[in-house]
Amino acid sequence: MSTTAPGTPSWLRERNDRTALEALFEHGPLTRNRLGELTGMSKPTAAQMVARLEQAGLIAPVGEVSGGRGPNAVSYGVRADRSRGVAIDIREHVIAATVVDALDGEHPVVEIAVPAGQDAARTPEGDVQSAIAAACEAAGVDPRTVEHVLVGVQAAISADGDHLFFTDTLPGWPELGARHRIADALHLEVELDNDVNLAAVAERASGAAQGANDFALLWMSDGLGVAVDLGGMVHRGAAGGAGEIGYLPVPAGAAHLDPAAEDLTDLVGRGAFERLGGIRALEVYAERVAIVAAPVLAVLDPELVVLGGPIGIAGGERLAGLVAANLAKTPRWNPEVRPTAIESDPVLGGARRMLVHRIREHLAAAINSIPSP
Repeated sequence: MSTTAPGTPSWLRERNDRTALEALFEHGPLTRNRLGELTGMSKPTAAQMVARLEQAGLIAPVGEVSGGRGPNAVSYGVRADRSRGVAIDIREHVIAATVVDALDGEHPVVEIAVPAGQDAARTPEGDVQSAIAAACEAAGVDPRTVEHVLVGVQAAISADGDHLFFTDTLPGWPELGARHRIADALHLEVELDNDVNLAAVAERASGAAQGANDFALLWMSDGLGVAVDLGGMVHRGAAGGAGEIGYLPVPAGAAHLDPAAEDLTDLVGRGAFERLGGIRALEVYAERVAIVAAPVLAVLDPELVVLGGPIGIAGGERLAGLVAANLAKTPRWNPEVRPTAIESDPVLGGARRMLVHRIREHLAAAINSIPSP
């Protein structure tokens, strides 16, 4: 954040430079004249903004634009190599990752298989370092330009980001200190987030929840979780444990559905889905999903429920319709139910969206160090 006194020439220059950088983020490469038109600045002011941003190493010439008569105009774009990040999805035996830059460019997604026999040798810093190396090699970029990582994990995370709960599927990751270990070992800015919460970010941005006021993402995989989006903000809870409903006991009224089930994960997790017969038994499975969704509806009453995770993808529109029909039997809550619209790497999609924002903030902060004339 700027510490320059408002109304001073330095403050005005800084504000103009930030406006110019935001225009380049939004529109891509621009000439000085076009930048001036979009920001409402005069041609001399636009030229000064470009000069200062180029001096700070934030932008560079990327081409020329024909203007008819006279010489071609140089277009300038944000330097993607100034600061990069890597979005990472840590699963029990697979690590997925992709490079992220300020331009939100497309980069390959890589997956690293981690055999169960290597569990004893795993560490948070080791997992993240392997992910960075693989993602950068696939993207053809220098790993030394990576300054940020955002890691999705199958765990609840404390408000300070360094205490993990429910770490059943994170071999080698301690409950306390993982984020600091990664940051200290790799000298990066590190953020950890729950994988289902990140999937909800992606669902809001480009999936089934676009335009919804509030929604709940019911994630059905090996485990069970819920992410709650209230007005565009994911609700994480005071201790980071919001949405960990998989650990709740089976309601007494549903015990007959599976007498051996001890918690809600046992009732609707992947094991239960496969024992029932998978896709061939969606009607039976949908009844269970409606029971699991009931406490979420009772507390939050969202307008939309999105069915995500591998089972939500597999069940698709048919499962969503069956769950909606079961919920309609209880007239107190009647949300719309949709299948996820993000079938490929939703956790990375959410992490990527958040990282683009972080990287852009980081670059904008560098404007403060541009020397005054």
